Amino acid sequence: MHKNLFSAVLLLLLTMTVKAQPIGVIVGKTNAATVKSINAVFKDADQQYLHLATQIKSKQFPKAYFPKNDSLSTSDSGWWCSGFYPGTLLYLYDQTKDPALLKTAEQKLEELEVEQFNTSTHDLGFMMYCSFGNAYRLNPKPKYKEILINSAKSLCKRFNPKVGLIKSWNSGNPNDYTVIIDNMMNLELLFWATKVTGDSSYYKIAVTHADNTIKNHFRPDYSSYHLVVYDAQTGAVKQKKTAQGYADASAWARGQAWGLYGYTLMYRETKDKKYLEQAQHISSFILNNPNLPENKIPYWDFNAPNIPDAFRDASAAAIMASAWLELSGYVNKKDKATYTTTAKQILNNLSSPEYLAKSGTNGGFILRHSVGHLPAKSEIDVAISYGDYYYIEALARLKQIVTK
Repeated sequence: MHKNLFSAVLLLLLTMTVKAQPIGVIVGKTNAATVKSINAVFKDADQQYLHLATQIKSKQFPKAYFPKNDSLSTSDSGWWCSGFYPGTLLYLYDQTKDPALLKTAEQKLEELEVEQFNTSTHDLGFMMYCSFGNAYRLNPKPKYKEILINSAKSLCKRFNPKVGLIKSWNSGNPNDYTVIIDNMMNLELLFWATKVTGDSSYYKIAVTHADNTIKNHFRPDYSSYHLVVYDAQTGAVKQKKTAQGYADASAWARGQAWGLYGYTLMYRETKDKKYLEQAQHISSFILNNPNLPENKIPYWDFNAPNIPDAFRDASAAAIMASAWLELSGYVNKKDKATYTTTAKQILNNLSSPEYLAKSGTNGGFILRHSVGHLPAKSEIDVAISYGDYYYIEALARLKQIVTK
């Protein structure tokens, strides 16, 4: 009987260990094995992105790859995704030191410079900080610094003190002031600008935007609306709805990921506990959601009508994994274990043949099975630039964690 009891306890302990340390394609039995697996992905991704460079022309930026008809979509520098390709090249260069990656990134950075003065978009954080921010981190050239400061100035011109938010989309109705949850991601550029210039106005705008987003974008269960329309004159809320989600009241997966990541970085930059609490509340909504699949790769919307046959969104999963790896460094041991285990599980699954493209396939992109804008029937079950960016970022963060 004692022998059986001992065996049962041992089995339970082993089960708990496996749950806490999800062994898989990326996460090995040792930290060294994990690093080896991550480096192998970086090596293959290096070749993928150099191949992708041969598929685009000057002043073109890759957006998505459509496997059904083997076609690539691109944009000019003014599209909100333009910074992800050079940003991913720089993330990969940081890991592999392949000079071809740096050369390609620098070519695209030159083509992106013009956007530093673009005041028609709120996406300058995505466009300029994911690109020039990484470039400046690796090589702090005065030119990169100037471009980033100009970009921050341009972004601030979209801030309306009456509303207390940075305007997202321009509307045909001048009294409609639309703000989307994605905008939380652009605030990192403003924090950077305050640190390098000493001008606190950037910081204050970021905090004001984040506070009003907490106030108006979130439901009692801490899920987020995609967009809120304000009155430009009074700041009053006019509408709460969606554009890219299933319904106005649904939880669009990538929107939840933007919120999670956004409030994690807000805590990093301010150390204000309300932002940490917000990030943890969003985490709880996602992790406790009955529609979160077992492999933690979310459906494109948590309320999609055809679950479990709904499309998955690998890009949302990658953003969540990266956010949770950072958030794990700010919380207690129990929550740290939850966030790191989930992030590792996501990265294991994204690195499996189901989601990670074989070298020489997928149009040069790294991940498969992302969703851009399903209601518009755009970019459904495709490879997408921001999915790659946050996947590589998450792997780099995991590598840093296990090599400490």
